[in-house]
Amino acid sequence: MRHRVKGKKLNRTASHRLATMRSLATALFLHKKIKTTVAKAKSARLFVEPLITKAKKGSVHAHRLVARHIHDREAMKELFGPIVEKVADRPGGYTRVVKLGQRHGDGAEMAILELVDFGEARNNKTKKKSKTEKVAAEKPEVKEENIEEAEIVEETVTEEKADEEQKLETEAPAVEETEVVEAAETNTEKAEEKTEEKSDETKADESSTEDEEKK
Repeated sequence: MRHRVKGKKLNRTASHRLATMRSLATALFLHKKIKTTVAKAKSARLFVEPLITKAKKGSVHAHRLVARHIHDREAMKELFGPIVEKVADRPGGYTRVVKLGQRHGDGAEMAILELVDFGEARNNKTKKKSKTEKVAAEKPEVKEENIEEAEIVEETVTEEKADEEQKLETEAPAVEETEVVEAAETNTEKAEEKTEEKSDETKADESSTEDEEKK
């Protein structure tokens, strides 16, 4: 009978089992969430929670007790920093085991071991994301019909502009031709007046010469 024997052997020797628990605890403190088998997750929870309770004291003695098992400086900083601040008001139950189902291959039952307070922060983030997605879904979408109508209006406006430009181009040379014709007519009229003046002068000269001959 298993009197006063806590936890499971996990098919490991004592030293191998202790090393496994230490590595799982270090990974949990660093990443706040790990994925492993259900058996190892339950055993790691029994190993991790006493360490967090000791770290809450914050004394030098508590640092030394935790440092016996956690040999990573970054994990120690996370444990005595953000994790202890989050867990300060919680009397126990710092971790949660969430089952995921069987693993392909050997069929072992898998689970996620995570810190409860940091899991709630993730849940809040997911809630915020869902709210933003709902707001985006409620926004009125631009229909294809409206887009097509706008494109038709733009096409008609561009066609009208093109027609006006063509009209201006056709009217401009017509105006220039009329101006040229009018200028030619005025020149011809001036030339005719000059010829008439010359003929009058010649007639006057002839009459003067006839008068002189008569004398």
